[in-house]
Amino acid sequence: MRNTLTLRTSALALAVVGTLFVGQAAASGFQLREQSVKNLGKSSAGSMVGKDAAVVSLNPAAMVNLDKNTFQTDLTMIDLNAKFTGGGSILGNPGAPLSGGNGGDPGDPTLVPNMAAVFPMHGGLEGLTLGFAVGAPFGLATDYDKNWVGRYRALESDVKTVDLTLSAALKLSDGVSIGAGVIYERATATLSKAIDFGTAICAGSGNPMNCFNPAYPFKPQTIDGGFTVKGSNNAVGYVVGMQLAPNDKLAIGFSYRSEINHELSGTLDFEGVPALLGADPRFKDGDGGARLVTPSVATVSIKYGFTDNFRVLADFQRTGWSSLQDVTIKRASGTVVGSEPFHWGNTNFMSLGAEYDISPAFTLRGGIGKDKTPTNDVTRTPRLPDNDRTLYSVGASWNVSDSLTLDAGFQRITIKSPTINLPVDIASGNTSTLVGTYAGHANLFGVSMQYRY
Repeated sequence: MRNTLTLRTSALALAVVGTLFVGQAAASGFQLREQSVKNLGKSSAGSMVGKDAAVVSLNPAAMVNLDKNTFQTDLTMIDLNAKFTGGGSILGNPGAPLSGGNGGDPGDPTLVPNMAAVFPMHGGLEGLTLGFAVGAPFGLATDYDKNWVGRYRALESDVKTVDLTLSAALKLSDGVSIGAGVIYERATATLSKAIDFGTAICAGSGNPMNCFNPAYPFKPQTIDGGFTVKGSNNAVGYVVGMQLAPNDKLAIGFSYRSEINHELSGTLDFEGVPALLGADPRFKDGDGGARLVTPSVATVSIKYGFTDNFRVLADFQRTGWSSLQDVTIKRASGTVVGSEPFHWGNTNFMSLGAEYDISPAFTLRGGIGKDKTPTNDVTRTPRLPDNDRTLYSVGASWNVSDSLTLDAGFQRITIKSPTINLPVDIASGNTSTLVGTYAGHANLFGVSMQYRY
């Protein structure tokens, strides 16, 4: 029964690792770039040099571009569509396939709100600009059908981060500014998956072939249970930036957002534990925790105005996903119970966009972007069926008055079909394989309002 008894600790490990593998449609990994609908409409090109209150959290130095008190709110709906084709087998035996369907569409439409405000100082504080922002830089949710073929790897995944950013910018001279901000981040996670107790019992009996013996009383996929893990934490990070605008045509911006380390603490609740294992303390509900690191992000933006009405913009972004190499799981007592590797790599994002003012009241914009995935073909899981992405965007602004601007944007994301090829790993609680491919895309719709006074 040794392999069966390791399931309690490894299940917690996999569940907390799942906080990192949450399918998210807007950017690689579980990153979100929906702080600004204007940026959405141009695939984030020029995001660090915008005349947009969202720069509070993106590049504080660019807050000097706003010469009035400005309040902005942005709402973006992310609709991920994905379909799994494939299957699996018990202990890798082709003659013992997993039952279940394709899981349905795991990506329900999700609303991502963001809000920001900027306040230029006057008098003796001329040249100083203050701002605050509340937004969601990471996370989304996926939810598979409870009887799908990959239920032993993932069911529900719901991870959210909410940031409060307080920033300041200082204009050093005409065209030169610097800025910095403090980020207070709240991270929460709720995840679940099924457990094949039948296979766990027969595989841990000392003879794994019992799983394929019709006379053995405990059979695969006949004693399904499950668990739900919940965790949360608050942590602090920072963002710094600068902007160079030597003339009215050219602007260059740079921003760096730090890693934020979270020590998640939470609970693990088991369901459907068979009577044979019900008295075992390793299958009792309890507390646990793990370290979660949201990655560093470095971005360079360029804007160039060919005419007074036409501007070309570009972005290059480097996201430090390599900080997520493994997760060490601890009990509430501090005892280490396991470590799970996933080997993500750093990613590059590039975009090119343009804006055209058709009149003082209306601006049209568009853009295209390329986004690399941090995942790989060896460790990719159904919690993040991610791969390289291409972004196509259009948007528009309406200056209703000197005080009010309304924006709308649409983005289509195509995703290179990712593959899943997960082997049996008894020590980690995985008693079956899962092999297949995903096909999917995402649509993003955004609206925003900016009020100046």
